[in-house]
Amino acid sequence: MGCPRAACPSPPVPNFRLTLAYDGFGYRGWQAQPGGGTIQQRIAAAIQQISGENAIVHGSGRTDAGVHALAQVAHVHLATGMPAENLQKALNARLPAEIRVLAAALAPPEFHARRDAVGKRYRYRWHRAAVCPPFLHRYVHHYPYPLDAAAMAAAANEFEGRHDFTSLAAAGDRRAAAAAAERAAAGKPPVDATREIFRCVLARQDEELVLEVTGSGFLRHMVRNIAGFLIEVGRGRRRGEEIAGMLAARDRRQAGPTAPARGLWLVEVYYPPWRPPWRPPSRPPSGDPHGQT
Repeated sequence: MGCPRAACPSPPVPNFRLTLAYDGFGYRGWQAQPGGGTIQQRIAAAIQQISGENAIVHGSGRTDAGVHALAQVAHVHLATGMPAENLQKALNARLPAEIRVLAAALAPPEFHARRDAVGKRYRYRWHRAAVCPPFLHRYVHHYPYPLDAAAMAAAANEFEGRHDFTSLAAAGDRRAAAAAAERAAAGKPPVDATREIFRCVLARQDEELVLEVTGSGFLRHMVRNIAGFLIEVGRGRRRGEEIAGMLAARDRRQAGPTAPARGLWLVEVYYPPWRPPWRPPSRPPSGDPHGQT
């Protein structure tokens, strides 16, 4: 016998996993903001046109204004009975050309794009030629000045491992400050800024220097601040040997400038059962020879 209608549990609302690529130039980042102009809001508006639902699109993380993505991952619960393949086509028909849904699939009801992620890979690009082609200027940081690329590459490896990256978090971040004050008022401990960088490498690729950083997670502006510190190394103003002390200081003022957003790309987001195929040698967190945090 079936259960009484009033007692029958409602079926879960379908959960769609979206893989997205976007050109972040001209957008105010991923996260919805008053006044619009964000990637998240453009996708939500397209969904509203398709199904009439005011859905929240949850991304794996918040890319800042001007940052690009090759494979951002998001999830959204939609009551529409539309197959995932049709949803992908309908979204791409309504989204601007600079935002594309590369794939759409039904995910388990409990799948969460941010909470379930176990790693991300970012890329930062510097264009080194004397003249930057006009069709590249949105996507690279044009830096034609002298740099010691070998010193930068050696220093990049020093960021690998498990560290407290407070020194490389965004400075003057009102959003983070408000969240910290809210946690303090609730009697909760500060947010842990410890992350593990599995791989941090810099190499020359034709007319570009390319930094690839893969880690368990990232603080706001963290990769751009790593890039900014490496530029200072390349200019001879800082040394790779200073990185351990800079991280141990847990002080943003000890790090370098923040590199421009346009050179940063979110390349890939990783989910179980992914595990890093390479890990840096085991070593204690910066500033504590005994490995205690």
